[in-house]
Amino acid sequence: WARPKSGGALEDVRADVAVALGCAKEEIALSRGATEALQALISGYNGLKPGDKVMYADLDYDSMQYAMNWLKERRGVEVIRFAIPEPATRANVLAIYAEQLKAHPTTKLLLLTHISHRTGLMLPVQEIAAMAKAAGADVILDAAHSWGQVDYKVADLGVDFVGFNLHKWIGAPLGCGCLYIKASRLADIDRHYGDEDFKADDVRSRIHTGTMNFAATLSIPTALAVHREIGPSAKEARLRHLRDRWSKPARDIKGLQILTPDDPTMAAGITSFRFAGKTTPEANNAVVNALRDQHGIMTVRRGGIAKGNAIRVTPSLFNTEADCDKLVAALRAMAAA
Repeated sequence: WARPKSGGALEDVRADVAVALGCAKEEIALSRGATEALQALISGYNGLKPGDKVMYADLDYDSMQYAMNWLKERRGVEVIRFAIPEPATRANVLAIYAEQLKAHPTTKLLLLTHISHRTGLMLPVQEIAAMAKAAGADVILDAAHSWGQVDYKVADLGVDFVGFNLHKWIGAPLGCGCLYIKASRLADIDRHYGDEDFKADDVRSRIHTGTMNFAATLSIPTALAVHREIGPSAKEARLRHLRDRWSKPARDIKGLQILTPDDPTMAAGITSFRFAGKTTPEANNAVVNALRDQHGIMTVRRGGIAKGNAIRVTPSLFNTEADCDKLVAALRAMAAA
């Protein structure tokens, strides 16, 4: 079955993904995750010349930072890295991007992360993308954590190049993702290693995945069907409710720093915290271990934040309000110890 029929079946999957994102199938290519998609977009972006600048922030994903750094060798550009303000607000996040674009007027490519895997900060992408465009810079957007956590269509983002995961908040198996290239911008991304399996005007030539796990990929329509049945807006509302249930009372715990703002335009379900002064990997690993072993609560440490490590709390749809209350009680006990 796989050899004669999987090709057509994968095209049906691509069409289903495009409908869910609100774009044309011809703007979508399947990948084995957002990392692969974004690496193809960053490495293939051909609008750079020696002396240009590319830019990213501390909260962007590590693999994407590496790809941006590699552009120095590949394209001869200067790489600009800056830190998102902490605590973050809508005003100071917009201000830092405006400030950096003004300070580096030859910036041609800006990496943005819609929802940070480190802190859960959600960027006002549309405003920043418009700001970048006015300054002469393109944006590549990492939407690995946002699609399925937040209800939107790709056109709402105002970005021409985007990498998505399907194995996070959409619920497909590991190894499922896609890239989006706006049809009018296809020529700005090179064919992936000179791919000739597809024509130069076919978006699928912009990423060559080799043999995909077709069984996992063919389950994507089922995941999308469940996503639609629950309802994207209902999922977002539930995740926000669970997030607020623990994070808002936790703000009153002495010595606990909540890194993600309560502004609903700047956060969704994910939120991170740290205990004041505990910024090292070792200190935060100890908190993660205590929450897991003593309280039965799963969290993860996240590094790479300019002001130090933190701990990420990621509610899922199956979590309850009681789970959130349990987390607050555990944090209070740990702060008092």
